[in-house]
Amino acid sequence: MVRILVEDDPYLRMVPAILDPDAPDDHRKAIADFVSHDVADFAGWCRRVQQTIPGLYPAKVEFAYEQDDLRAKLPLADGLIVEKFAIGEAELALAPRLVGIVNFGTLMSNIDTAACERRGIPVASQARRVNVAVAEHAFALMIALAKRLCDTAGVVEEVALREAGFTPTPYDRRYTTNSNYGRIPNLRTLNGSVFGAIGMGEIGRNVARRAAAFGMTALYHQRHPMSDADEQAYGAQFVSLEELLERSDFISLHLPIDAGTKGIIDRKALQTVKPGAILVNVARAQLVDRDALLEALDSGRLGGYGLDVGYDEPAKPGEPLLGFKNVILTPHTAVAGRENGLLDMEDVFAKLSRAMAARRK
Repeated sequence: MVRILVEDDPYLRMVPAILDPDAPDDHRKAIADFVSHDVADFAGWCRRVQQTIPGLYPAKVEFAYEQDDLRAKLPLADGLIVEKFAIGEAELALAPRLVGIVNFGTLMSNIDTAACERRGIPVASQARRVNVAVAEHAFALMIALAKRLCDTAGVVEEVALREAGFTPTPYDRRYTTNSNYGRIPNLRTLNGSVFGAIGMGEIGRNVARRAAAFGMTALYHQRHPMSDADEQAYGAQFVSLEELLERSDFISLHLPIDAGTKGIIDRKALQTVKPGAILVNVARAQLVDRDALLEALDSGRLGGYGLDVGYDEPAKPGEPLLGFKNVILTPHTAVAGRENGLLDMEDVFAKLSRAMAARRK
């Protein structure tokens, strides 16, 4: 039985439930429950996929939880699925059985592909549908907040408009159109505005690509600048966090949550934000200091806020963010349908299976 070593990641925890017949029943049931609202017959899906990956199923699946753990487990690995762990000469020297690597994402800076090529080990990347879906959701939040869709959808009758706080009054139609007959203020246009991405990983890059299509100027900030070629490809300029906050009309957060990023958008940052800017967070709620956020919304400094991953899930009764018309909260749905994650798994397995088939020839 082949042995597959997998970097621990919430989505990659699907792997043993699909490939390893000895996976614990509670693990398999947990994954089936995770996908059940979109894929009712997970067991049937698994059987179908297993028939398409000869040489890979059945497999013994083991997780690596940090870099040293990866190195300790590499000697027995036939296949490897990683996301951030480094794979270089030192790691490859520990892996005499390794026949293929799949990087769970398109950014490959963690893998020495030249060293892999010298050893005849194919490396494939996986463009994650889940990341594309999250980028789409971030952009949807920006558009919805810019166009005030949530507080104007269905508000088309005069009584409803007045109840919503608007003042619909007739225009002189001899000289004007009847556009915005509800006289709804603060509608925004994305074209010509400045988009700022805090974090330009795979999701941030996907959002920046969509911003370019809408005619937005893109700024970004992260620990290290991208290459010149990548900056040109995404039309994005590296700036300090302060400059990004000062110049951006729309700001999108794409950072992991850790000691260095928790509360990165604090009171000082929100006082620096361009007045009326719209902030979107499809990463983790705790990147934004909650009290400072409420102050910025109360004062009107922040023009709108979109959040997908909440401070509490489900939100607690009386969530104060629900009291703002210019705030959109969604229940951690940016990843979209579970088919995204399952199709990613299917692609990853196909790539590993091909690598193993090529080695057997």
